Amino acid sequence: MTSTALQPTPAPPAASDGQAARVPVRERIASQVQRHGALAVLVLVVAIASATSSTFPTWNNISSILGSNAFVWLLALGMTFVIITGGIDLSVGSMFALGGVLGAYGSRHGTWLAILLPLAVGAAWGTVQGLLIAYARMAPFIVSLVGLLGLRGLLQAVTSEGATTYLVPAHSWFRHLGAGTWTPVLVVAALFVLGAVLLTRTRFGATLTALGGNEHAARLMGLPVERAKVLVYLLSGTLAAGAGALGGARLGSGVTTIGVGYELTAIASVVIGGTLLTGGAGSIGGTVSGVLLLAVIHNLIDHYFSQYGSAFTDTVNGGFLAVVVLLQTLLSRTQQLE
Repeated sequence: MTSTALQPTPAPPAASDGQAARVPVRERIASQVQRHGALAVLVLVVAIASATSSTFPTWNNISSILGSNAFVWLLALGMTFVIITGGIDLSVGSMFALGGVLGAYGSRHGTWLAILLPLAVGAAWGTVQGLLIAYARMAPFIVSLVGLLGLRGLLQAVTSEGATTYLVPAHSWFRHLGAGTWTPVLVVAALFVLGAVLLTRTRFGATLTALGGNEHAARLMGLPVERAKVLVYLLSGTLAAGAGALGGARLGSGVTTIGVGYELTAIASVVIGGTLLTGGAGSIGGTVSGVLLLAVIHNLIDHYFSQYGSAFTDTVNGGFLAVVVLLQTLLSRTQQLE
């Protein structure tokens, strides 16, 4: 990229009050619904649940919602960056499980190895996926599907077909990272804040949004498209592995059977939060609303419909996702018509 291309483009002249008034009402409504729809639904669901159930607004229940889901939310954080570029990463559920096993294995040799080993493997795997997508021009769906299967195979190899379970030593400080409610929640909250800054306050974040909006135009602007793609999958893989390691610290062992379907939960949370599945628009705040909304709904299902098991939860997930994607399509058509 030339130095000329790095120069920021001149800001457009500020719109006058008359110009702002000419922005179509339907376009403004569509934009607000897309950005804040999940938050509005979340507030409504929480209000109804609090009014109809005496157990929902208790600290034990809130602690369960936050602490039990905190590590899975990191998958949604990484997925937000990926989807904003117009890509997809189906490997994060498998990486989550592998990260837990590697973290538990590393904890037997020290806390730092328990943290760094899964992060290194997650970053390396994400980089390989990014290189294949960016430079070999392979479809993200195919590459990450191979990653999903390949990581499960690697997980089986590391654990001798699942026969070996690595336990975190009882005296290991690594256990503290996943203990209780506030430690994991604060770790996740700090990473979400960093993610929001990265997306909204840096040139890298602007490049991801431009890439997802129109890759060809981003190339013409001189933006580092290939490098951004590699970095975004590196970020997703690292966060997934880190989430798995922290989950292993919470469970006290590396569990080979967890993480199945987590990639779909992450995708649903991101899309429900307002990030366009086609890329080019989205926010970390929206993802927070999306993951909280699904977590609250799952909690209510467990409370009122526990007799139907996880199948009912998956059905609700699918239904929510279908409604949101349909709504996004309608909003997009509304904006195009304007």
